[in-house]
Amino acid sequence: MTGTTHGPGHGAANPYLSGLYAPVRDETTAVDLPVTGTLPESLRGRYLRNGPNPLHVDDPAGYHWFGGEGMIHGVRLRDGRAEWYRNRWVRSDAVAGRLGEKLLHGPRHLDMDFAPNTHVQFFAGHCLALVEGGTLPYELDPELYTIGPFDFHGTLPGGLSAHPVVDPRNGELHAVSYCLAWPYVQYVVAGVDGRIRRHVEIPVPGHPMMHAFSLTERYVLLYDLPVVFAGNGRADGPHPAWVPGRPARLGVLPREGAAHEVRWLETDPCFVFHPMNAFEHDGRFITVHLVRYDRFFDTGRPRPGERTAHLERWTVDLAAGTVRRQRVDDRPVEYPRVDPRRLSRPHRYGYAMRERTAEADTALLKYDLERGSCVEFEVPAGGDVGEGVFVPAAPHAAEDDGWVLAYAYAPERAATDLVVLAAQDFAAGPVARVHLPVRVPLGFHGNWIPDHE
Repeated sequence: MTGTTHGPGHGAANPYLSGLYAPVRDETTAVDLPVTGTLPESLRGRYLRNGPNPLHVDDPAGYHWFGGEGMIHGVRLRDGRAEWYRNRWVRSDAVAGRLGEKLLHGPRHLDMDFAPNTHVQFFAGHCLALVEGGTLPYELDPELYTIGPFDFHGTLPGGLSAHPVVDPRNGELHAVSYCLAWPYVQYVVAGVDGRIRRHVEIPVPGHPMMHAFSLTERYVLLYDLPVVFAGNGRADGPHPAWVPGRPARLGVLPREGAAHEVRWLETDPCFVFHPMNAFEHDGRFITVHLVRYDRFFDTGRPRPGERTAHLERWTVDLAAGTVRRQRVDDRPVEYPRVDPRRLSRPHRYGYAMRERTAEADTALLKYDLERGSCVEFEVPAGGDVGEGVFVPAAPHAAEDDGWVLAYAYAPERAATDLVVLAAQDFAAGPVARVHLPVRVPLGFHGNWIPDHE
């Protein structure tokens, strides 16, 4: 194992700078990782996850989790072995400069330079670190070193969302992006050649925070909800804020439609960070599974656990122009995922992370949405687990025939494991644990990148 220490220590008074959120100060490379259990031979590729890991914090009391520079944590699996673990900061020019390295330069959108900290997505031969708000994606090489900003070969007309959707039917990438300099949100579609083939600018008032969107076979769903960016006069810039009385609406745009073809359907005030999936049925309905907050950013920048969300099913009646809500589960959850082969298609199963409460630590959940049942994998006392990513056992395997991968903090080691669960025997616990030599701070989203991509 090798490590290089960077940056000063961080204050512990801010919960996002202490405990399991605390940033790590080393970039680590470890090989031939120890494994408890048996890694499935079919897992040949890299599990990558992005998250905030600030290099330096000028004002620890004012720091929020969403603002830290991104760090990618990755594990390489092949032939039943865990070949390596690596963690690397995404090198924006600001990060490279602070580390005393050569600046990468490259294209920018509106001169924004930020190390994306939210997601990582492989598309058209490019591994991309992603963030919302107008910043370009940054491309990574197979060993997680930063190549530089990526503008889809000069065709991206702005920034990109942190939550694109790759259509499993044709491999195209869809995204809905926002930027504070725009009076609109932008829907883009990239072809499998890695170039933007279509973009639509959809006017929306008040700079809403559209963290994500949903895609169906024929439609794009836009979440225009009562969280907007305000406070241009603040020293730390605009920030998301809940606006009482602002209408909540769901936009329905035909995939090949123009901006004026969006139908805006009213719904109850709420906020949505993460949809699970959406699909059409019976010729007139759209079903959306998503995680819904009653409100968010209504008390400034929230602290851990201050607001919780629940899994809901929204039924959109296109003929009647209505949205009907139904709570699926009373557990507090986040980070919903499905089998990526089912995105924009009907799905039976979904996965989520149960939030920590005063009564229990976190858990991974598997939902059977047809039966209305849920199975839990609970971490040991004092532990934690992040987003679960489903990996099919084979290209044409059944929807739940595969594995769920996640980083889980192991308190007995004060370090993190990559846990591998069999989706069809979820409650039995991991079939394998890859023991990392370090702690992976709590973070956001990741993906599995198989070797053939």
